[in-house]
Amino acid sequence: MRVLVLAGGLSPERNVSLSSGAMVCQALRERGHQAALMDLFYGLDGALNGENFYEAPIPDSFKRVAREAPDLEQLRASRPGPSAIGPGVLEMCARADVVYLALHGACGEDGRIQAALDLLGVPYTGSGCLGSAIAMDKDLTKRLVAGGVTTPRWEAVSVTEENLEELVRRTKLPVVVKPIDSGSSIGVYIAKSRGELKRALEESIRLGGRTVIEQYIQGREIQVAVLGDRALPSIEIIPKEGFYDYANKYQPGAATEVCPAQIPAAWERAMGEAALAVFRAIGLSVYARADFIVTPDGTPYFLEINTLPGMTPTSLVPQEAAAAGMDYGELCDTIIQLSLEARKGGL
Repeated sequence: MRVLVLAGGLSPERNVSLSSGAMVCQALRERGHQAALMDLFYGLDGALNGENFYEAPIPDSFKRVAREAPDLEQLRASRPGPSAIGPGVLEMCARADVVYLALHGACGEDGRIQAALDLLGVPYTGSGCLGSAIAMDKDLTKRLVAGGVTTPRWEAVSVTEENLEELVRRTKLPVVVKPIDSGSSIGVYIAKSRGELKRALEESIRLGGRTVIEQYIQGREIQVAVLGDRALPSIEIIPKEGFYDYANKYQPGAATEVCPAQIPAAWERAMGEAALAVFRAIGLSVYARADFIVTPDGTPYFLEINTLPGMTPTSLVPQEAAAAGMDYGELCDTIIQLSLEARKGGL
């Protein structure tokens, strides 16, 4: 099968996406597919692409995730024109049997590239455009699922210079401050003092202003992937210091990851059921990863769900699949097969 792996783009999660794409592309080649890696932003102008597009080497540097998020303004300046889609991208997508979306964040996980590929009639991996768009919006997701699963109290706000001081004054601490539509814990802060809250909200303004202020729940961080119609074994995240931020997510050794999580069977069932409930409520398909905080009494508090979870060397879904007896290459192939079925079914 001819598979175009689409990665990179203009998201703050660009570096994570390139790592996911490199690993997926390599695994698919090892399983006998014709697989090529393309940067959504640079397209055919990218260094990976030449005359032998599907045989182009995969840079080892892409497999490692830099400690800092990319400078998107500098990236935009490196290629002329306003388009977020590079030259030749859609044409190459149309020639593939399937597009494997290794994108994360804006332009990849928010439904827009899915809608473009739907209009082209090109099958792609993961959820469709509507479910992807809903899941990307943390406020909208919580509104839709709050009646069926337990979630921390939250408020969606647009932070400005004018309302910042009022928000700092009236917000009940401690809280988690996070962008409404980003991932990889970019822009996420735990605020336990007014000073920390002010600094977090100032950063929110820099990131666009649309923000979720969420009740801080003390507990164990456990995540559950959904693949097809089943929940995979859960995985517990234990950062060696701080919380599970961008650096702790992608730097090897920065966090201990226990899979399956060492929890009572009743907790495992409750989280699996909650993950499936969210997955179905917002119309997702193929796969996703739901994030929870579990309190000492076993209550799983749903935080968010990711429709294109990372596939980097330290990512969680491959570890959960392995715990269920599925290796990395098989996981990539299964995602493709489930996606082709979903597209045929109009999902």
